[in-house]
Amino acid sequence: MSQLPDFNLEVYLGKWEFAARWHMTPSDAQTLSIKELLALADPADRAAWEELPLGYVETWGTPKLRAAVAATYKGVAPGEVLAFAGAEEGLYCAMHALLGQGDHAIVVTPNYQSAEQIPLSLCATEGVALRADRNWELDLAAIAAKIRPNTKLISINFPHNPTGKVIDRATFDSLVSLCRHHGIWLFSDEVYRGLELDPAAQLPAVVEAYERGLSLGVMSKAYGLPGLRVGWIASKDTTLLSRMERMKHYLSICNAGPSEHLATIALKARDTVIGRNLELLKANVGLVESFFGDFPDRFEWRRPDGGCTAYPRYRGADGVEAFCRRLVEEAGIVLLPASIYRSSLTPTPADHFRIGFGRDYTKAGLSAMREYLSGHRKLDR
Repeated sequence: MSQLPDFNLEVYLGKWEFAARWHMTPSDAQTLSIKELLALADPADRAAWEELPLGYVETWGTPKLRAAVAATYKGVAPGEVLAFAGAEEGLYCAMHALLGQGDHAIVVTPNYQSAEQIPLSLCATEGVALRADRNWELDLAAIAAKIRPNTKLISINFPHNPTGKVIDRATFDSLVSLCRHHGIWLFSDEVYRGLELDPAAQLPAVVEAYERGLSLGVMSKAYGLPGLRVGWIASKDTTLLSRMERMKHYLSICNAGPSEHLATIALKARDTVIGRNLELLKANVGLVESFFGDFPDRFEWRRPDGGCTAYPRYRGADGVEAFCRRLVEEAGIVLLPASIYRSSLTPTPADHFRIGFGRDYTKAGLSAMREYLSGHRKLDR
């Protein structure tokens, strides 16, 4: 196993996320207070919160949490769910449980950096890029061309971070068929599932569609509850889940009991919590679209299909890196420039940036961006 490089996104946000006035690149939906979340609890769960012991919980996750997660899928039992301390731990354990020297993995790019760096640290890994000139479509022919006799895993993420792309059902079904034909595991980062701007575009969870599918979920993104640090993987292969559970003994061991209880409440109120966030996203994406439409000389906008983020192109002659640097240093407005999504596996666009639109201050943040851009019309010439 090779040493993992610095996590560029976390380093960048570590510097600016809480220091800048406007965090305009968040990857999560609007959060709730504990008071607001407890108001959604049934009487039994509300009473249990008051009496909750602050001891260890099961490494697999509490039975109530696993049952609540399983209920969000079709045909998944609580015993086919393993809880983690966030999605990152789940990704780490899955890759280590599946991949080793002599294996081969294929990963979609651009991506959350650990999605490629962890496989790269374990085995030969190749990428297949989502390209702007293809409307971020998944190139199945390119994936098929990279499959080797030792290909063990394909890793995907839809709705996609940062582009907001959701592939169509025919492409999804063809990918599952391709994996089944070759006996390849399909790891699916589904942390934005439920936030499709058109609900009809929602794909099945991979665990529902494929016997070697792993569905990664978390409370952080669609639910807007990152402070709970609760994630999970659902899989029909309980032997594989057991291998991951043994790895947790060297990592988190178990989650925090209060976090799992609050996560259970949110999962039971899923329609309310995600429905609220989806309505906010639908309103905000219109605001973002209108904003970029007012600056066609500076930006090329592409409407996302789902999730909380989009990946516009910056047209300015100064370049996206300089633009994002000036924006945060001079106006306190944070965006993620293309360098954060530079891949070790494939070329990635050098002129894009990530904007998030899942928060209730999106309109005010866009006003601050508009004021800055209106006062600096000549700086990018």
